[in-house]
Amino acid sequence: MARKHLLSDLAPQKLPAGNSENAAGLDSPTPQYAPRGAIGAVSRSIELLKSQSLTELDPDLIDAPSVTDRLDEDGEQFEEFARNIRENGQQVPILVRPHPLIEGRYQIAYGRRRLRAVKAAGLQIKAAIRNLTDDELVLAQGQENSARQDLSFIERALYAAELEANGFQRTVIMAALAVDKSNLSRLIQAATQLPADVIRAIGAAPKTGRDRWYELATRLGSEGALVKARALLSEASVKSLTSDERFARVFAAATPKQRKKEKPQAEIWQADDGVKAASFRQDKRTLTLMIDKKAAPEFGDYLMSVLPEIYASFKKTKQ
Repeated sequence: MARKHLLSDLAPQKLPAGNSENAAGLDSPTPQYAPRGAIGAVSRSIELLKSQSLTELDPDLIDAPSVTDRLDEDGEQFEEFARNIRENGQQVPILVRPHPLIEGRYQIAYGRRRLRAVKAAGLQIKAAIRNLTDDELVLAQGQENSARQDLSFIERALYAAELEANGFQRTVIMAALAVDKSNLSRLIQAATQLPADVIRAIGAAPKTGRDRWYELATRLGSEGALVKARALLSEASVKSLTSDERFARVFAAATPKQRKKEKPQAEIWQADDGVKAASFRQDKRTLTLMIDKKAAPEFGDYLMSVLPEIYASFKKTKQ
């Protein structure tokens, strides 16, 4: 859904005829909400958010919601974003709601990167404050993400799984992520097959697709692979890599080792006179005969000379 449709039903009603849209110093009327359900309540445009009066809040008063939609960004990417905020200021407001449990605090619906960057710059954050239900907050997150940089596969999967674990209905989750029932099931399955701490330690890995994550889940199921992955992700040199590079390192480390096929033990062939003239080893494909030249010095040469006769005799038995 395009960004211009975000949260449209949360816009206050228009002023009556005769009232100026730009009247300064007048208290704005209390917003009237269209009671058309959670999905209808999150179709308001970002332009309306910007045109309405915004509040500047202390970033320290804003908490994350119970389920967050994005994993932490790679340091280099975030630093570039934060530098742009420092140099050009915050151009787009964030959306928050009053904290449902703690008076005087807020929960963010979307704009976590902006909040983090503005907080790092020591500035106040421009925010629109709206009374949102839990479902409306989740839908606002999902629609904002569809209008901005898409979530990576594993972010979508983890977000879907955590929403369901927190009691959200699948219809709400499908609307937030813009997926159908079968795709939602696959997302949740992918996340629940992988330990959440490993996913978070790897990060968003935007270049890593669904099949590679499924394969990683399979590999981590082998003996000792999960312990090895967690140890690797705790290393400082690995933490400094990008999330896609961290995934590649874990993926390689979790590759099952190919077991070397054990060669069958050689058996000794002993002649009637007690001489151990040969040994042999066989499997489904080959039989290897080894002549002990020390025990029977000339036996090998003799055997090779009569081998054609032996083979011819063998063929006759098959006729």
